[in-house]
Amino acid sequence: MMGPAHSLSGAAAWLGVGAAAAAFDHPMPWPVLVVGALICAGAALAPDLDHKAATISRAFGPVSRWLCEIVDKLSYAVYKSTRSTADPRRSGGHRTLTHTWVWAVLIGGGCSVAAVTGGRWAVLAILFVHLVLAVEGLLWRAARMSSDVLVWLLGATSAWILAGVLDQPGNGSDWLFTQPGQEYLWLGLPIVLGALVHDIGDALTVSGCPILWPIPVGRKRWYPIGPPKAIRFRAGSWVELKVLMPVFMLLGGVGGASALGFF
Repeated sequence: MMGPAHSLSGAAAWLGVGAAAAAFDHPMPWPVLVVGALICAGAALAPDLDHKAATISRAFGPVSRWLCEIVDKLSYAVYKSTRSTADPRRSGGHRTLTHTWVWAVLIGGGCSVAAVTGGRWAVLAILFVHLVLAVEGLLWRAARMSSDVLVWLLGATSAWILAGVLDQPGNGSDWLFTQPGQEYLWLGLPIVLGALVHDIGDALTVSGCPILWPIPVGRKRWYPIGPPKAIRFRAGSWVELKVLMPVFMLLGGVGGASALGFF
């Protein structure tokens, strides 16, 4: 999938979680619903950190381009050292390590630990990174036409404002995890979800996605999970643009309205 579809699917997924939480009598405060949807939209771009031409590689200028090169090499090294004889040889790391459930859990768990132990500045950093990515994904046309600095300023300002809103009593800094010292522990959840939604979206394309690594499927350790090839599509095709993106918008709207108690 392309960046906008990934981000839309991430936001829709978190809004769906909000609807499920409300149905199980543990509703999200509206700031958690909004912030979680934005984080999930940004996190749904992050697995492409192994691709030099991906949206995330441009999001933070030279820093993200440099990081993409490192992650690509790391992913390739992991693939090369763990592949079975049935897995094909390859020359790069795209759609390997960062497109697995292991990566999703490690990144989400790491952000939760950072949010709890690092205090306000860690929370602001997590929000800033994912809000910039959300802008790049959801508002990609505007982001491409504006300068990187303006996008970064929007991300930083939004992170500061939203963190201040969440800090207010009852607004959700302690949503789900209510013990003292567990504020913002939930921040890792939309990050895990966003990464997994990205992987599922890529699994629908012609190449599939090795989500289950390192669990072997058949003789392959990096088995490209996906539906039957007859119903897969190419990234950026009309199926993605004309069918899936409107569906994500509809599901997100329904999920958000349900999470807020409108029906």
